[in-house]
Amino acid sequence: MIYRWATEADAPAMAALFAANHRDSLTERQQNEQGFVQGGFDVVALRSMAAAGTLLVADDDGQVAGLLALSGPDELPAPPPPVAGLLAAQDTLRWEGRPLREVPWLLYGPVVVDAAYRGRGVARGLFAMAVEAAAARADAVVAFIESTNRPSWRVHVDGFGMRPLGEYVVDGRTYSAVAAAARAPDGA
Repeated sequence: MIYRWATEADAPAMAALFAANHRDSLTERQQNEQGFVQGGFDVVALRSMAAAGTLLVADDDGQVAGLLALSGPDELPAPPPPVAGLLAAQDTLRWEGRPLREVPWLLYGPVVVDAAYRGRGVARGLFAMAVEAAAARADAVVAFIESTNRPSWRVHVDGFGMRPLGEYVVDGRTYSAVAAAARAPDGA
């Protein structure tokens, strides 16, 4: 498995992976068992994000096994409601004793792994690349997890050790902001 920055040529495969795991494409049981992604990420959006250098992929001999977005919070021209809620909550969310607004951070996610690759360390590989890539620009990577997305909580908080920063509500849905320290490859 190779972990690399996405290219524009990856956009169709990334869009198919995203669509297959979108909340609206899954039954409630599938959402509860495997988690879900949300938002509008079609080929055009993903091609643009790849061109901007904000997408990481897990590449298994030319097959996109997973993807993860990593962008500055100010790089989103029209943030979707959960991201807008996260941005609005920065004064109440705290990272290492400081309000998130005072911390240089990058938005981590969405992240999605193809069903055929789950349980094989793909998400962990993407996470490791993200925290290393973020180290040059930020102190932390910050994600949001909808309260109903227990599988995402298990992976990111229980598995990777991301720390909860607090909760916020958008359109009647509760989200938890979670974060991990950005770190150089040597762990420094």
